[in-house]
Amino acid sequence: MKILASAIGSLSNAQKISNTFTSKGIKGISMPTISKYLSYLQESFLIQKAERYDIKGKKYISTPAKYYYTDLGLRNALLNFRQFEETYLMENAIYNELIFRGYRVDVGLVESRTEENGKQIRRQLEVDFVVNQMSKRYYIQSTFAIPDQAKMEQELASLLKIPDSFRKIVITGGNTPVYRNEEGITFMGIYDFLLNENSLDL
Repeated sequence: MKILASAIGSLSNAQKISNTFTSKGIKGISMPTISKYLSYLQESFLIQKAERYDIKGKKYISTPAKYYYTDLGLRNALLNFRQFEETYLMENAIYNELIFRGYRVDVGLVESRTEENGKQIRRQLEVDFVVNQMSKRYYIQSTFAIPDQAKMEQELASLLKIPDSFRKIVITGGNTPVYRNEEGITFMGIYDFLLNENSLDL
């Protein structure tokens, strides 16, 4: 549980956790056992699993996945209130709110191909959340701050590669006013997102 609590916002699976134990000299916990523990934690509503979804290929990638804590207070207490990274805690809070509103939430994956030095470079870009509810779909990036143009380009890179016209949203920390840029991407602060149940349609 502490490993998962320390890895909010990171891709993980039973094998990766098993490798972490092995690297610390703990070899008595097998990968199948860890897999069972993960399912027990989900069934107990302590954690929730967000699977990866290939947006262009329209298919799920079962592993690795992201795990989010249902109660951030329990997560913080488990770690003795250390590792208080605002970026990852905000991402977890957004995930919890989306689940509370009745959406299905996955982690998005979109492929990007660029040419560097005459060679085709293939990269996989992540979309923090692919959010679905019946015919509605939203693509959401979570970022605590956008201090410069380089960070802006990094956050928008995956959204701009998505080949459909569903709404694309960037949620930032603080009280950023809601606005839409030239590419049609909506920006809003975490307060507007959390306090307005219709915020995704602003």
